[in-house]
Amino acid sequence: MPKPRNPSAPRSRYGNRRAPGAAQPTATVTLPNESPLDPPPMPAGVEWTESQRARWESLWKSPQAFMWDETAAGTVALLITYETALLTGKASAWQAQEYRYASDSLGLTPTAMQKLGWKIEGTDK
Repeated sequence: MPKPRNPSAPRSRYGNRRAPGAAQPTATVTLPNESPLDPPPMPAGVEWTESQRARWESLWKSPQAFMWDETAAGTVALLITYETALLTGKASAWQAQEYRYASDSLGLTPTAMQKLGWKIEGTDK
């Protein structure tokens, strides 16, 4: 007669639903409600509109920006460019897809925050 299933056993395939080789969940990092860091300058070579400049400032003051460094500036700039195209109805399907990837890589979606192990101070998620 086979042994009964024990989902709490360390090597049980019934209790552990992660894919083989998947990373262990990371510790949760609590982000401040607003990033205290100053935004970097916007990338040169582009004629940024006032609304794009305001969006740049708001993204760099977001809780997630606390975890970014200067290497995120290009991704933030592209996110703003894709967002502008989407909101004006001029975006192609690939731009919409890239917008989603950029949002996820910056931790701007709830799913991305969960995967990164981030939560905002004062929230339960």
